[in-house]
Amino acid sequence: PIVLLREKKKLAMGVSVGFDKVGAMLPYMPFHYMLFEKLDLPALVLTSGNISDEPIVIENDIALESLSAISDAVLIYNRDIFNRTDDSVAFVVNRRERLIRRSRGYAPQPVNLKLNVDGIFAAGAELVNAFCIGKGNQAIMSQHIGDLKNLEALEFYTESFERHKKLFRMKPELVVHDMHPDYLSTKFAKEMGIPAIEVQHHHSHIASCMAEYNLDEKVIGVSFDGTGLGDDGHIWGGEFFVCDLADYKRYTHFDYIPLPGGDSVTKEPWRTAVSFLHKIYGKKFLGLDLPFLRDLDNSKLNLIVQAIEKNINSPLSSSAGRLFDAVAALTNLCPVSKFHAEAPMRLEAVINFKEDGAYSFDFGDVISFEDTIREIVEDLKEGIPVADISAKFHNTVINVVFGVVSMIRKETGLDKVVLSGGTFQNRYILQNVETILTLEGFKVYSQANIPSNDGGVALGQIAIAAKRRELQISGT
Repeated sequence: PIVLLREKKKLAMGVSVGFDKVGAMLPYMPFHYMLFEKLDLPALVLTSGNISDEPIVIENDIALESLSAISDAVLIYNRDIFNRTDDSVAFVVNRRERLIRRSRGYAPQPVNLKLNVDGIFAAGAELVNAFCIGKGNQAIMSQHIGDLKNLEALEFYTESFERHKKLFRMKPELVVHDMHPDYLSTKFAKEMGIPAIEVQHHHSHIASCMAEYNLDEKVIGVSFDGTGLGDDGHIWGGEFFVCDLADYKRYTHFDYIPLPGGDSVTKEPWRTAVSFLHKIYGKKFLGLDLPFLRDLDNSKLNLIVQAIEKNINSPLSSSAGRLFDAVAALTNLCPVSKFHAEAPMRLEAVINFKEDGAYSFDFGDVISFEDTIREIVEDLKEGIPVADISAKFHNTVINVVFGVVSMIRKETGLDKVVLSGGTFQNRYILQNVETILTLEGFKVYSQANIPSNDGGVALGQIAIAAKRRELQISGT
């Protein structure tokens, strides 16, 4: 796989700009060695043959036409590509390989379960999609499909599903999908004309990790990510559950914050930062001397304030991902994002590992980060280095996890903690949460062979569906 490694020195000025890690792989084909020999270079910069948000191009003529504008060279071959498969991507935390993308070399290797998943099709999520089919006690996950945001991606999804059905001689009898009605994966599932089960996104995340370890009992579930429809119609993503495979109870969550512009906040993190500031200071935040505010157009800023105050296209969110976005924008590291999760990645990249301080937070009915944001603003005013602010913010999130799961253990007696969601691909968060909870006597489960991001959701979906089917059969 491609492995994310910390850079010791820059390969080139244009490679991995603003980040402390680079994706590296060793040559694994004879042709790779030939390229190095002929070009006489210490390293090659490579990428998959696709435009952003689209599947890999499989026809040579289309590749030459569409990819030439974004690359110095396009490597083509005289054999047709029959099945698109992206490179797998991994990182290492606490001496364990953790998959970010499970594709070439890993899929479709089955996951052996203690559940009967035969005949179940799990449609997966909307972003970084991979689906899953059940054969006996084996959950067979597809290769990385990608974001189901356009016709090309949906065609690839459909084509891969048909190929998996044929290859594994599987006839779907039950389909399980996300509860979000607008996901293309949900629409695809509902159009299959077979019995369907809908499941909550973050419960699926926790169930995915449980399935990886064959856990079938009540656990403390911590699910942090960017988005996912909740039972109350709001966007969830900073969630603490007490759950098993069949069901869950939302113990607490990050406080809701309006997202002015809806999905556009993912590309413009400054919007979420403005929302936090407005919640804390009201319109007085406009007088704050913050770099990211100075760079914003006043008319656009006023429109965002109006949208928040009048609740115009400003859905409520408890998302951990959006909190990280807000801090990345506040510190001016990433007010505008060019690709998925750029803001939290930039925030992680600048952490001062020697800084062990943290900010305040409030835990009442929900977890409020108003004090956190207020103290970050004060640090910015005082000229505290962004690297220190990033470290203190990350330490705050770690303290929140420890504090809440400790309270749940005290109330329930549960000591198994399951971590899932894209935020746990943050190496600093994952390493420290695992280490601290383990030292405090918790049994911690985090994903390794299955991605903790939405690429692993389908495994959780199929496990939930199998357990619910089993309980219905037994009449309980």
